[in-house]
Amino acid sequence: QLTSPTILCCLCSVPIPSNPFAMCVNCLSTQVDITDGITRNYVVHWCRNCGRYQKPPWLMVRPESAELMSLLLSKVRGISKNSADRRIVDVDFVYTEPHSKRLKLKMTVEKEMYTQAVLRQSFILEYVVQNMQCPDCERSFTEHVWTAVVQCRQKVRHKRTFLRLEQLILKHNICKNVLGVKE
Repeated sequence: QLTSPTILCCLCSVPIPSNPFAMCVNCLSTQVDITDGITRNYVVHWCRNCGRYQKPPWLMVRPESAELMSLLLSKVRGISKNSADRRIVDVDFVYTEPHSKRLKLKMTVEKEMYTQAVLRQSFILEYVVQNMQCPDCERSFTEHVWTAVVQCRQKVRHKRTFLRLEQLILKHNICKNVLGVKE
């Protein structure tokens, strides 16, 4: 019966199985930072008027929702999706005051250091929410930005023509580009 050779941990002198670092898991976790290279501060743009966040398209998401977490995690640099060395284990929102314009995520990352040891570390990602007008709100607040103005007039008592026109606008989803309608 062969047993693996045991050595003493170089820091705390606890007998451990032989490994390349000559340290126990507890000492290794205090000496090695597996979160090194992960950026922790980011900026997120938010439209104050419509409440949408900029991803590249502007998205309407609820506070502390899975969609918002996905949007925030897409900005994280330092962890690749196909990376075998570091994995995201857990992500949770950390409570911040609603008026603080900050969003915080607590992320737990794990990395296999050698065959017997898996290290886990948690850290806080901080996102500063900056106000920025989305293009739709920018167009609605700026005068004379339209590319076309359409006037429809009719001199009859019924409104069938206008009702049909309204149905066609809704059917073809043209209303998303309309800034205003006046009767």
